[in-house]
Amino acid sequence: MSTVHIVGAGLAGLAATLCLAEAGRSVVLHEASGHAGGRCRSYLDATLGCRIDNGNHLLIAGNTAAMSYLGAIGARETLVGPAEPAYPFLDLATGERWTLRPNSGRIPWWIVNASRRVPGTVTRDYLTALRLRRARASATVTAVLPGDTLFRRLWQPLAVAALNTEAEAGQAQLLSRVIGESFGRGGAACRPLVPREGLSESLIDPALVCLARLGGAVRLSSRLRAIEQAGSSVTALDFDNGRVELGQGDAVVLAVTAPVAARLLPELTVPDEFRAILNAHYRIAAPAEAPLFVGLVGGTAEWVFRKREVLSVTVSAADRLMDMAAEELARMLWRDVARAYDVALNPLPAWQIVKERRATFAATPAQVARRPKTHTAHRNLVLAGDWTDTGLPATIEGAIRSGFAAAAALLSQNT
Repeated sequence: MSTVHIVGAGLAGLAATLCLAEAGRSVVLHEASGHAGGRCRSYLDATLGCRIDNGNHLLIAGNTAAMSYLGAIGARETLVGPAEPAYPFLDLATGERWTLRPNSGRIPWWIVNASRRVPGTVTRDYLTALRLRRARASATVTAVLPGDTLFRRLWQPLAVAALNTEAEAGQAQLLSRVIGESFGRGGAACRPLVPREGLSESLIDPALVCLARLGGAVRLSSRLRAIEQAGSSVTALDFDNGRVELGQGDAVVLAVTAPVAARLLPELTVPDEFRAILNAHYRIAAPAEAPLFVGLVGGTAEWVFRKREVLSVTVSAADRLMDMAAEELARMLWRDVARAYDVALNPLPAWQIVKERRATFAATPAQVARRPKTHTAHRNLVLAGDWTDTGLPATIEGAIRSGFAAAAALLSQNT
């Protein structure tokens, strides 16, 4: 039986591997590090003495690929969230709190209800988002949307969090797709979901169990050094721990990061500009009735998440903070966290700072244009990863979609 070698065990690689295995293909999943999950995983932090997520990720019920993936690995019930779409916010400049509450149906009557929308806005403000649908590929978010109260309190934090790029540089078309697949599908699609325990427990560990049940092989600490080619085909994969010859019908899914893909395939055009993400974790247990997350306006961070044993804060497009000392960052961000969850400012709890300098590609018009398609010039090699042309920013949903697309591309060759 022919074999598909999937290189990279992040969500894109896992999604592709599971899809191919379920279709009856022989699969081998290779991962350079000693663990699966990539940027989406949990681990025991020695400083805090508990498990934490590498970063904070918010899913919504309308993430169709992610929900399909979770259903396939039997992990949908590991996510929790409010029964209705609800997004609590705090404006740190004014101290004002509110909860954005879209109605469940597709007709957005919630925008005419002052108690459901952003304070200081009126119904017609929300109609300006329709401008994003007509935006050119070269247009940025701020070039399309007016800098009004709604922008400051909703569109800007949403754009920064979704694109991991400042609104002044982020592509308007990508934000349009994010809004279209959330608010555009009605409040039911906007219902927020987070892992009950951790990212690994929801998205990674069940996938590995499922893959083992399907007979797939996983090879960790297996770094790909080179791809050997002949004509339009890949003929061999050269790993640190050995060379793999590709036989007739064998194929490859390259699900590594953009820089690694460019090293392995120099002829490939990929995004080459990136944005940082900063996460701060504090060992403190918030009350069980406290919200699962709070959106922040006017602070350093955009979102604070309540986990089992920690409060975690995420700063997207955080390049400006990367050279600051960890303790300075911890104290600065704790001020936002303490206000968000109404906990004592002093003493500063035990903390951990996690910096990802090249977390995602920069979602600028120029970089979006560099995203490659699934297919390559090689008949037996396809690409997967949130940096490929998924039509979405670098998100969990985009990564999983890319994996499904890669698997579908190979399976279609045999139909």
